[in-house]
Amino acid sequence: QVQLVESGGGLVQPGGSLRLSCAASGRILNFNAMRWYRQAPGKQRELVAGITRSGFTNYADSVKGRFTISRDAAKNTMYLQMTTLKPEDTGVYYCNAIMYGTGDDYWGQGTQVTVSS
Repeated sequence: QVQLVESGGGLVQPGGSLRLSCAASGRILNFNAMRWYRQAPGKQRELVAGITRSGFTNYADSVKGRFTISRDAAKNTMYLQMTTLKPEDTGVYYCNAIMYGTGDDYWGQGTQVTVSS
């Protein structure tokens, strides 16, 4: 059973930065894709950014140019560097991974990000 553990959330002022981490219990290159989602209060969960097994990345329009997704295969960890944070970036951020081959879907428990002055 794969486990994903997010960390790095917190309270930050508008314009600030945070780096989220998602540590996997297995080899992240076994995943076909890894993604960051977020869910704001009263809203549906939305895709923020993704990275494929081959390293292709994609971003929601709302975060392009401000957020960067990356991974460190040696540490089995995915990251989300968030800069120029806005109040609308507030929410619980979840790590998601899709297993290569089986398509099994895994989720972390989430980490809270609050952008407020």
